[in-house]
Amino acid sequence: MNAPVSPAENLRAALAGLLDGLPPKQAAGAVERLIANYRGRTPTDAPILRDRADVAAYAAYRMPATFEAVRAALEAFADAVPGWVPGSHVDVGGGTGAATWAVSATWDGVRPVTVLDWAEPALALGRELAAANPALRDATWQRSRIGAALTIESTDLVTVSYVLNELSDTDRAALVDAAAAAAQAVVIVEAGTPAGYARVIEARDRLVDAGFQVAAPCPHSAACPIVPGEDWCHFSARVSRSSLHRQVKGGSLPYEDEKFSYVAAARFPAAPAAARVVRRPQIRKGQVLLDLCEAEEQLRRTTVTKRHGDLYKAARDADWGDPWPPREDDTSQP
Repeated sequence: MNAPVSPAENLRAALAGLLDGLPPKQAAGAVERLIANYRGRTPTDAPILRDRADVAAYAAYRMPATFEAVRAALEAFADAVPGWVPGSHVDVGGGTGAATWAVSATWDGVRPVTVLDWAEPALALGRELAAANPALRDATWQRSRIGAALTIESTDLVTVSYVLNELSDTDRAALVDAAAAAAQAVVIVEAGTPAGYARVIEARDRLVDAGFQVAAPCPHSAACPIVPGEDWCHFSARVSRSSLHRQVKGGSLPYEDEKFSYVAAARFPAAPAAARVVRRPQIRKGQVLLDLCEAEEQLRRTTVTKRHGDLYKAARDADWGDPWPPREDDTSQP
């Protein structure tokens, strides 16, 4: 019997044929131009993705990374709200739908899904790709202005991934407020840069002010203990590189690490992690050093040694972004 295909593999397979007939140099050129636009500091109120060639190239290049980052954020959220399953989902600024794939990979089942974006070519390609995912075959792909004029129908879950960087301060605030008014849960993902983290913290504050509880990554809903300008909170998701990735970046490794910042918050009770590993663990002889964000609204380095028994084994397996201690070891603090 054949092993089931993972959602990530299913998405890669759906993306594989997008560049057929598009010369490699044209695809690489489109990606490089689009990257330059997305990294620009000037917000735009016009679609950056202009036509199918743009969308196909950028989807093949960026969708796997967006999928893995959003899936990591959603899995942390799901861990904090066990038993909760969204009955409906709206993806704001979703483009070709990477976040919808991530939601379907996190929670089984079919639910009403709406993708809002202002780029019609992106929506068209997203609809085409969704035919390969049974959970998304009936999704609605709707053209919509993203910003002050945005309206979102009532829904269980709103996702907003890699969108806030494209908006003015006013439009960012309006988007987050619209999401908070419409949803029971909101998950926002941005690039794992100081600027991306700043946008996430701004959105986090607005969600808390609107009555939401932070479920992940923070172990509390109070102010972030990181001093602005000195550090930033971000995490990493490993992404398999396509040939287009290697061509554009000139790299030889079969993977890359997508850095991202995020906040996941809910109007209903959540059980955040007691602490979160906020740096890559340092494994040394007989000990593991963990940098933690803790429920006491502080950052702290803790050392787990062999004398901690099973907790030491868990620390050696711990990864950047994981809850600490593992859920089953909540009573065994170092």
